[in-house]
Amino acid sequence: MTEWTFKHFKREEFACHCLCGYDDIDLTLVQHLENMRTSIGMPFEIVSGCRCERHNKNIGGEKNSAHTRGKATDIRMAGSTFRYVFLTMALRIFKRIGVYKSFCHVDVDETLPQPVIWVGK
Repeated sequence: MTEWTFKHFKREEFACHCLCGYDDIDLTLVQHLENMRTSIGMPFEIVSGCRCERHNKNIGGEKNSAHTRGKATDIRMAGSTFRYVFLTMALRIFKRIGVYKSFCHVDVDETLPQPVIWVGK
């Protein structure tokens, strides 16, 4: 396991929520988030990071989800102004962005189509 050197995030925040232990998050993804967190100066919550196949299926996740490869995260932030700032910055960094009612998705999965941005429920 690579040494964790991120100031604003803990590895556990990216672990699968079913408690199976899967937490092999892509460190480039976390570095991008760390840089954004430092630049924005406001915290954001990691809603979902890694997902094992079983958990992804149980929550109705996409069949070929980047979460199952540790290359995606869903992020919740406080308020629409902060979301605007986050997305403005994310557009410069990520090639795959999803905007949902209560969170934003970003991923670094090069096996999936890009560049792409989508709006979900």
